[in-house]
Amino acid sequence: MVTRFCLFLLAFLLGIAPSALSCDFDSTCSSFASRISIPNATVSFVDLVPSGTNLTFPDNDPSCNRTSQVVLTDICRISMSVATSNRSGFDFEAWFPRNWTGRFLSTGNGGLSGCIQFEDLAYGSALGFATVATNNGHDGDTGKFFLNNPDVVADFAFRAVHTGTVVGKSLTESFYGSPHNKSYFLGCSTGGRQGLKSVQDFPEDFDGVIAGAAVADFEHLLAWTGHFLGITGNASAPTFLSPERWVTLVHPDVLSQCDEIDGVKDGVIEDPSLCNYDPSGLVCPEGNQTELCITEVQAEMIRKVYQPLLIQGELAFPRMQPGTEDVPIFYTGMPFIYTADWFRFAIYNDPSLDVTTLSEKDWIFAQELDPFNISTWSGNISAFRDRQGKLLTFHGQADGLVSSKNSERYFELVKETMSLENADLDEFYRLFRISGMGHCSTGAGAWEVGQNLAGAGAIDNLNLDPESNMLTALVRWVEEGVAPTELVGTKFVNDDATQGVEFSRGHCRFPQRNTYDGVGDSTKKESWSCQKPPNPFLLIGLSAGSFLAFYFVLKRREQTNPASKLPRQQDHPLVPPVHKETKDN
Repeated sequence: MVTRFCLFLLAFLLGIAPSALSCDFDSTCSSFASRISIPNATVSFVDLVPSGTNLTFPDNDPSCNRTSQVVLTDICRISMSVATSNRSGFDFEAWFPRNWTGRFLSTGNGGLSGCIQFEDLAYGSALGFATVATNNGHDGDTGKFFLNNPDVVADFAFRAVHTGTVVGKSLTESFYGSPHNKSYFLGCSTGGRQGLKSVQDFPEDFDGVIAGAAVADFEHLLAWTGHFLGITGNASAPTFLSPERWVTLVHPDVLSQCDEIDGVKDGVIEDPSLCNYDPSGLVCPEGNQTELCITEVQAEMIRKVYQPLLIQGELAFPRMQPGTEDVPIFYTGMPFIYTADWFRFAIYNDPSLDVTTLSEKDWIFAQELDPFNISTWSGNISAFRDRQGKLLTFHGQADGLVSSKNSERYFELVKETMSLENADLDEFYRLFRISGMGHCSTGAGAWEVGQNLAGAGAIDNLNLDPESNMLTALVRWVEEGVAPTELVGTKFVNDDATQGVEFSRGHCRFPQRNTYDGVGDSTKKESWSCQKPPNPFLLIGLSAGSFLAFYFVLKRREQTNPASKLPRQQDHPLVPPVHKETKDN
């Protein structure tokens, strides 16, 4: 009787469901290990962890760059490993908060996905979600474990997140004594692709999904990241420009040409799609070559960098957007590490492969192979829509790792595949373009929009306002039917919330464009508004007929992709076997 009274009193005072509280949380956690019964799972430990504890991870692979994490609320921490075959499996963690809200959250990964993102576990549990994460089937940010083991590739492509979600939901119900009310996913980069994979192939897993800067059209993306070496050349090539000169010469020149397109000179290109950068002004006068200018050969190389990737004459991946040169990831004169690992260990199973010679024939082969449909490029997400699922995507407009145009391209693919208008898509799928944000976070813009722990303000005072926090905005959309129309981003001084706000800015849902009203303080959100893009039929000098012809040619090229024709992954049991649909590596 005392326990029941305590439960309902706390529930009443805090305004949450009684099932979200338990006065014997500590004892439940202490005894929970003996009650776990998950097929093919081995429990490592179950620990009660008080708020403020700084957890350390001495066994974490150094490439994960996650040595410690502060826990932000009282949790019961569960660690286990789950086998997915006799030669594969994943590490799994669940952080169950004392102040459970009845919600479940699965988190994603980044890079080549061998790292549990403990900061996401801390963020989700602090907000009252029963939060889970996996290492996606291998240890470390590397592809070496893919070598001659398609089971590990399967875990990476789809199986670890889906199985981890099934395991996590089962543990949640067992721990709290009741099932979750709503289920969510939060991820960016590889996590963004994982979110889209769930929407496309496992529509029952989540009620709401956040998929940021998704590495969708995965095989073509890695072709794109790999093709820059052929453009820039190595450090001894006449075309080569050092990363330092991209930062000190090219980036300022791009800003000088495109920063004020939006009407404000602030180091942020609001919509880089409007920027057609020309490096001609950087070319040295004849006979006066210095470090402060470039050659015509280098200028031509730069022009090629900003062109889309074509394979067999068809668009395979959009261009790199101008404004990303301050983080010159692909212009080092060396093969990009993820491209190298993928082709060595997953595509060709040859650790000694000379990845400096990769070319169009290799891009074609990888797309044809497309193990376990990892491309994640299906435009039919009707099953997710039909069960009232909500998809919220975002992409930083200064992303130097994944072209922000690709998220727009996927939006258009869904629109065309499902024969919908923008208003129809608005009901279940929204894309927000975050100006000045790099890859998932940081940058010169107002990039803090609640997309992760770093983007939610001060650790001791998280900003949970659904107008400026996309995770709580998603919850409100799913549970109250209030869709986000704009995300208000914040830029703190030196990216430190304790130093105060430098400026704020609203970020519009695509295809609307954020526009400075021409008056007022440009550092204030109120001085900007979301405007519809110009009607293309009103463009001067372009007849309706010629525009239509041009539009449909571009649309055909943009949507042509073999991966979109592949069948949807079927549902799987708790620990599914590797499908035979992939070709032998």
